[in-house]
Amino acid sequence: MKRKIYSDLQEWKETSNGSSAVMIEGARRIGKSYIVEEFARNEYDDYLLINFRSAPKEVKGWFDIYLEDLDRLLMNLQLHYNKRLPTRRSVIILDEVQDCPRAREAIKFLVADGRYDYIETGSLISIRKNVKDIVIPSEEETLEMFPMDFEEFLWAMGNETLMPFVHECFSYQKSLGQALHRKAMNMFRLYMVVGGMPQAVLRYRETQDFQKVEAVKRQILTLYRNDIQKYADNAETKVTSIFDAIPGQLQKHEKKFRLSAISQDARMRDYDDAFFWLSDAKIVNCCYNTTEPSIGLRLNEERTTLKCYMADTGLLISHAFSEHGKVPIDIYQKLILGKLETNEGMLVENIVAQMLAANGHRLFFYSKWSNDDASIRMEIDFLIQKSRVTNRHNISPIEVKSGKRYSLSSLKKCMDKYGQYLATPYVIHDGDLETADGIVYIPLYMTPLL
Repeated sequence: MKRKIYSDLQEWKETSNGSSAVMIEGARRIGKSYIVEEFARNEYDDYLLINFRSAPKEVKGWFDIYLEDLDRLLMNLQLHYNKRLPTRRSVIILDEVQDCPRAREAIKFLVADGRYDYIETGSLISIRKNVKDIVIPSEEETLEMFPMDFEEFLWAMGNETLMPFVHECFSYQKSLGQALHRKAMNMFRLYMVVGGMPQAVLRYRETQDFQKVEAVKRQILTLYRNDIQKYADNAETKVTSIFDAIPGQLQKHEKKFRLSAISQDARMRDYDDAFFWLSDAKIVNCCYNTTEPSIGLRLNEERTTLKCYMADTGLLISHAFSEHGKVPIDIYQKLILGKLETNEGMLVENIVAQMLAANGHRLFFYSKWSNDDASIRMEIDFLIQKSRVTNRHNISPIEVKSGKRYSLSSLKKCMDKYGQYLATPYVIHDGDLETADGIVYIPLYMTPLL
């Protein structure tokens, strides 16, 4: 299936010309190995793939023994994998490189050697266990990979025309019209429930059977649980507690993660590493409170107050609505029709967070409480910064709405109080594009264009 990161790899190959390696970082089962092997097959004369999850100990050991004898190291690898790689026309793929940290450290010397290009893939590459006692090579560029976005999902469904038209409408601030908007929302709802994990998308494309899609997602969630138990370094209980609490926390009106749901004595300082682990594994997207919606959101970050979203909304549905180990088929049907008898807000806000993160935005929200002054009491779902910074008006506040009836009291308070800081305010909803009172209302499927 076509992925946008392929063009990023092409740009890396052309611009680096062997002067750097590239690391594809992302969660398990998002298609890292598939896309890099597809790239190697199409863009090089030959390639060698080392999967460090299955590679024998002797292969891993060569990166220790022969780091000062690259001729021997490269010869051994080609003999073991029965390859004869042409110089400067081949690539070596170090797949799941976190399982062999010394191979990652060797990138510095392999790139300097210059015979081949190098692509690494990895998950959990920043946790202490996987960087201990190695020097991270400066010759390593990083590309972050996410679950399939809405446009990639449309490509997988055989539709390459809808999203360019959506982009055009967004650019000219015009609506799609009732018929096309309904079609786009139907496809978007399908994307939301299937999710962006390539195996789930492929299973739906092949079968249109939600029970089979659900089985794939349950396998991925089980894999994540197993990874927590295997790799969480004595924090398994805390990481699991957070992971299990995500749906319940997102179901709340404000969606802030309350550690009291885990334990009355829990404190953020004790759970900070557990949140980091889930974030580094790309299982979740953490969204932090900022104390002021002005330039430098990270400077005003308050890390003790956060929201914790699942990185893939399809997985959140399986995580949240499972009964007896699986989600009933009527849940899928009602979600697609928008007729689920529960607050859909957590799913809609989660997928907006997912799309913003995949588009390169760090996630921030703004929350202010006051018992005395109602004019400063507000909750803004997301804040994003313009790509080009100016003296004023750099931050766009975003409110996400899942139903037909809603108020915008917080957004309007924010506009009144912080107008000098604010760029275009957005409301993301299930209606068509429109503008009113200085606010742009966009449909959910336009979120990636912000």
